[in-house]
Amino acid sequence: MTTLASGTTGSDAKDELTRDALTVLQPGFPGTTAPDWLLRHLGDGLASVGLFGRNIASPEQLAALTAQLRAERDDVLVAIDEEGGDVTRLEVRTGSSFPGNHALGAVDDTELTGQVAHELGRRLRECGVNFNWAPSADVNANPRNPVIGVRSFGTEPDLVARHTAAYVTGLQAAGVAACTKHFPGHGDTAVDSHLALPRIDVDTEVLSARDLTPFRAAIEAGSHAVMSAHILVPALDPDRPATLSRRILTDLLRGELGYQGLIVTDGMEMQAIAATYGIERGSVLALAAGADAICVGGGLHDEGTVRLLRDALVAAVRAGDLPEERLADAAERVRTLARWAAAQTPSADGAAGSADIGLTAARRALRVTGAGTPTPLTEAPYVALFAPVANIAVGDETPWGVAADLARALPGTGSGHFSGPDAGAGALAAAGERRIVAVVRDEHRHPWMGAALDTLLAARPDTVVVEMGVPQAPARGALHLATHGAARVCAQAAVEVLTAR
Repeated sequence: MTTLASGTTGSDAKDELTRDALTVLQPGFPGTTAPDWLLRHLGDGLASVGLFGRNIASPEQLAALTAQLRAERDDVLVAIDEEGGDVTRLEVRTGSSFPGNHALGAVDDTELTGQVAHELGRRLRECGVNFNWAPSADVNANPRNPVIGVRSFGTEPDLVARHTAAYVTGLQAAGVAACTKHFPGHGDTAVDSHLALPRIDVDTEVLSARDLTPFRAAIEAGSHAVMSAHILVPALDPDRPATLSRRILTDLLRGELGYQGLIVTDGMEMQAIAATYGIERGSVLALAAGADAICVGGGLHDEGTVRLLRDALVAAVRAGDLPEERLADAAERVRTLARWAAAQTPSADGAAGSADIGLTAARRALRVTGAGTPTPLTEAPYVALFAPVANIAVGDETPWGVAADLARALPGTGSGHFSGPDAGAGALAAAGERRIVAVVRDEHRHPWMGAALDTLLAARPDTVVVEMGVPQAPARGALHLATHGAARVCAQAAVEVLTAR
């Protein structure tokens, strides 16, 4: 039963409960302009919205969209999943102007990482975005991880920690709240939580020394938000995934680590939650466990979802399954961050000479292996792209590879996409007599990809190999380039070397 404050009528309490339930939601929506239902809910208490690639056509359009949102609520939190690198929403149709975490970790210059984060944040803020679901602080401990990979700064906890802190500092100096993810660490998984519930079976000593180290650094750096992971960690809680675990969110994150900022869930429509608990029950359990904001909108982005979750939270309070005080506390934490974001005047620190900082970083991250001095391409080659299935976080709509840049540098360059057991033979047949540039992504995770390179190199030992994922497999080919990511600037840096531009 809802407890009424002195002097508060039943209808007032009902309205406040409904407003709080809306306030803790971070929904998505379709299209490049705000639908009427979204604007109406902003007036009713909704305090956050999430943007995805489908919402963005250009910087000018995005600025107009965020202005439309602020005309309804001037302190709205406008969130985005903009990691740079492989996961980009600002440049979903072209590829990112910034290399991702793995490239920055390969350079291992925290000043550079801070400059990249500041410039990315500046561009977000210029478009009216003030909350970024980044950076990923996951230590990529499992080389077969299908969803983190190049989204991680690396495999060493201390390296990941110092770059996480630098990223948080740079992003927030630009007036954009950071959301460090995926707590307590998604790096040691072999399952994508978009598809199923991953499980991490290590003891608490390993978790503390490895996975929690970057989150401690993020908290010390003042990260305004932390995102929970949909993972089961039996050493911390044998019964519930982190997003729904009071032991992990309240006892560990708030209690032991002393974190006082906003706790945001990963997308509740991801199958790790939706297929096991359902989004309604999952959202109630997440709030009860200590989460403050419910992220939903990557896959479900309609008014019905907003109403469904709002009503589920209200019903849970009335049934006694969710304490009213917990919901009110969560809503106030959202409003507190919204007030901070609305009051920001971004600093100019790190802005000087930063327009091309992404390309500068990509060039520094490039690793070239080959016998003797690399011989640049002088004639149009054939680019064979060995394309794995993209993970859902990255999406399959963002172009990648070096074919477009090579075609601009060397007109007549041919290209094709190949996959499966006959990929190598298919690439050989398509290339004809032209020199082959084979582009791979995480060769070590895909046996068919390694077999395709075996076929190419046996027949054409002058083949150039460009690895645009985690360079875990041994370097091979007449020339091997490791870009540490598939961002547009990573491809540009590789082509500069291939053509000696």
